[in-house]
Amino acid sequence: MKKKKPAANRATDAGSKPHRVRLPGFITEEEIGLGDAIKRVTYAVGIKPCGGCEKRAAALNRWMVLSR
Repeated sequence: MKKKKPAANRATDAGSKPHRVRLPGFITEEEIGLGDAIKRVTYAVGIKPCGGCEKRAAALNRWMVLSR
């Protein structure tokens, strides 16, 4: 079994680099965070953003980046 990291170590992991996913032909030349991609899709569908949406987008952007 794996041991869980102490809470102090988890806080330092927050500064780690995001995962990078390559999606050729889907993304433009610039990198885009996962949160920003979801924000664009929900806006295009007609869902109005709220304060929680901004927090979610920021958290997802730190977690994963989409590139070409």
